[in-house]
Amino acid sequence: MCRSIKTLRPPTTPEVTDEDIRAAALQYVRKVSGFRAPAAHNREVFDQAVETVAAATQELLDGLQIRGSAARQHSHP
Repeated sequence: MCRSIKTLRPPTTPEVTDEDIRAAALQYVRKVSGFRAPAAHNREVFDQAVETVAAATQELLDGLQIRGSAARQHSHP
């Protein structure tokens, strides 16, 4: 488990930014790959993985239904 990734869903984190999501995605990819910073020949696949995980995280957060709270509205592309 990657303990440096914080919970991003409400009410634990009421305001989640794109930066929060990308930071969590970066920590996940670092943990899974075992690289804090990839070598140049792995940079492209590493960066793409971060973007993919960030997009999946945003999709998850957008789709979660939290009991007792109003639906969250996002304007992400």
